[in-house]
Amino acid sequence: MEISLFLGVLIGLILGLTGAGGGVLAVPALVAGMGWSMQQAAPVALIAVAGGAALGAIEGLRKGLVRYKAAVFMVLCGLPFTKVGVTVAQRLPQKWLLGLFAGVILIVAARLIWQTMSAAPQKSGNHALAQINPATGRFHWTWTSGFLFAGFGALTGFMTGLLGVGGGFVIVPAMRRYTDVSMHGIVATSLMVIALVGSGGIIVAVANGAQLPMPATILFALATALGMGVGRKISPHISEKMVQRGFAFVLLLAAASLISKVALGA
Repeated sequence: MEISLFLGVLIGLILGLTGAGGGVLAVPALVAGMGWSMQQAAPVALIAVAGGAALGAIEGLRKGLVRYKAAVFMVLCGLPFTKVGVTVAQRLPQKWLLGLFAGVILIVAARLIWQTMSAAPQKSGNHALAQINPATGRFHWTWTSGFLFAGFGALTGFMTGLLGVGGGFVIVPAMRRYTDVSMHGIVATSLMVIALVGSGGIIVAVANGAQLPMPATILFALATALGMGVGRKISPHISEKMVQRGFAFVLLLAAASLISKVALGA
């Protein structure tokens, strides 16, 4: 119980500091800390991450930051692929899942390191494929933007079902690159998608026979919410680059832990 409490606070703290990308650490933390398989850890991680994301999304909605039409569209496109991801995860050997997850984490870490070394933040501006209409303050919907958001949602849904991650590591960089939404709006929109797709992923996983150890699950979820609250309080006092570098370092440690499990035949 103490381990799940500690892990929950740690993951919540990272979620609060990074905005929407920290959920990628929830499964590796449970695998390493609790000794669970990925299939056991994924739905528990989703409960905590989706719950924390819901709190952030509600705050974003109150502040008018969430692009809710785009979020709902991504969710509708993502939910069918969540079931596909869960089905694939249940059929893949544990080694393959661990190796795949380590690869995903390394990609996220490499992107963060590249961003901290870049002189200027990457932004699409007028060349964005999905742009905000200045007259209405809303997205100008076209076939291009529709297919773009459908792709974001489908990939998020599949990764949610496959690896038990929230999908912020997909949505945030994708929207940052291909839309002209502010970073605050991107994070808030991502949190809404994570909350809804993650909730769908939990339902699909349970319907497919996933067993949830309720005491550890509830404790982990509550601790994550607590840690997220603390993280959001202190995030304004820490520079973005410092957060990114620290997060990248933790990701590299998590990837190394998963790779060692694969190498040792775990």
